[in-house]
Amino acid sequence: MTHKFDVKNKHKLDNAKRREMLPPEKTLMDLGLQQGDIMADIGCGIGYFTIPASKIIGDTGKIFAMDILPEMLQEVEEKVKENNISNIETVLTGENDLKLQDSEVSFAFISTVLHEAEDKERFLKEIKKIISPKGKIAVVEWQKINSEFGPPIEHRLDKTDLINMLDILGFSNILSIDIGENFYGLTAYK
Repeated sequence: MTHKFDVKNKHKLDNAKRREMLPPEKTLMDLGLQQGDIMADIGCGIGYFTIPASKIIGDTGKIFAMDILPEMLQEVEEKVKENNISNIETVLTGENDLKLQDSEVSFAFISTVLHEAEDKERFLKEIKKIISPKGKIAVVEWQKINSEFGPPIEHRLDKTDLINMLDILGFSNILSIDIGENFYGLTAYK
């Protein structure tokens, strides 16, 4: 059974140490998020990446903040309201039912969530369906190392294994992005 994040720990999703290890704006820019993108923030949690992404994509872009937990989406909705943001729409999803139209997004983003999926290949296929023909996926995951942060090492995804999985699923131009000692990033095109 895979490790699932406990909503009772949502306070751990935004703190000074996490912002130092995984700065949201810089991470999104390094992964190639651009003005005008239509982004799916899959497993958005409390909006750690969603809110900064709304500034990057600007008025011509849109973000679908997606999570399987209503409590997380409620946090995002409160931040959207507090900050008077108009380019974010929250979407309650199932793990393998993202509730979006095929080819609806240009940038599918999934940060520290893929390791929690019961069937990673099926989940990635579901994500691939919602990406537009020239769109891309951006994945951030924990390095498969022992560290004081994050899930146990046996729940983490090896970067090489994930690259192979993306390749088998037909993604192209797979690139590895350095995100410090605790995380790695991968981008690939549909």
